[in-house]
Amino acid sequence: MMKLLKTTCAAMVALHCTGFAIAGGEGWTTDYAAAKKDAADSKKDLLIDFTGSDWCGWCIKLNEEVFQHDPFKTGVKDKFVLVELDYPRDKSNQSDEVQKQNEELSGKYAVEGFPTILLCDADGKPYAKTGYQEGGSEKYVAHLDELRAVKAKRDEAFAAAEKSKGPEKAKALIDALKAMDLGDVTVANFYGDVVAAIKEADPEDSTGYVKEMAMKEKFAKFQEELNGFGEKQDHAGALGLVEASLKEGGFTQDDTQRIALTKAMIFAQTGKFDEAIAAVDAAKEIAPESELAGRLDGLKAQINQMKGEAGGAPAEGGAEEE
Repeated sequence: MMKLLKTTCAAMVALHCTGFAIAGGEGWTTDYAAAKKDAADSKKDLLIDFTGSDWCGWCIKLNEEVFQHDPFKTGVKDKFVLVELDYPRDKSNQSDEVQKQNEELSGKYAVEGFPTILLCDADGKPYAKTGYQEGGSEKYVAHLDELRAVKAKRDEAFAAAEKSKGPEKAKALIDALKAMDLGDVTVANFYGDVVAAIKEADPEDSTGYVKEMAMKEKFAKFQEELNGFGEKQDHAGALGLVEASLKEGGFTQDDTQRIALTKAMIFAQTGKFDEAIAAVDAAKEIAPESELAGRLDGLKAQINQMKGEAGGAPAEGGAEEE
């Protein structure tokens, strides 16, 4: 119910086994810890493929067009240790250990869609993210080479920041983190030492970065709790969490709007369509000019259509058909 949306892919079947991944072919491993050790010993980076091998159409295309071909295999063998983290619908060929590992890693790396390809250093710290790309294996290797340069820029930026002090150092570290475009949850999970250095360099938070990160971490915690209620199909518990979170506050304006919209979705899922429409209006008022607000009239039309199909009269201002 409340799960973060994954990329919807065409249903296809692919084989998967533990130990080495069939989908990517020879040279891929499913053992994350062993891959990190291998990367450290061989002075390589990690290329982690988050995939749905038996249902995700784009994942299957990436495998068939890129991973299975010799230009890719030869192009990455001296640069990366290849890790496949698979989330198939048919888990009969996956051990409980692999399933547990994969679920933990998808949360830690804040994966929201498949396929997600992460480039990480040997410690597992991500520095670049990509996915399916057209053009075949040779073009994909060139794309990965461009992304590998991000790590060098990261390290150079961190080293340069160490030569500064105070808010200037904090700003340099912030710029280095933002240049990787990894997302706040990923930064919090893997670059906590850098965030701590930012706090130390700028204890008064003149940049506002620490406050913003705290709000983002709070929203991530909200999402995690909401997912828990969703897995149990506990609508009442989810609604209670939403209302309590809105009352408590402490989120960014955009995240507050997302939380308020979640309330509308819960009402719609439980057949309370009038309450859902009112909640959509309330969410829109939080930030009327936001990108999300611009899509809410369409959502109201959908809820009205759901209401009509359930036998109720469309609410005023709504559309019977979309």
